[in-house]
Amino acid sequence: MAKTNYTFEKQQKENAKKKKKKEKLLKKIDQSNAKTQTKKSPVDEST
Repeated sequence: MAKTNYTFEKQQKENAKKKKKKEKLLKKIDQSNAKTQTKKSPVDEST
């Protein structure tokens, strides 16, 4: 029976966490940009 490589599993888990965190941050940034654009767009149109 093969020996389990726990270091590899741990590394994979950490990489998945980092990726998920990065995606969440990008999504948050996109949402904040969308909010600022909707707030600015009516002002820009009237000017």
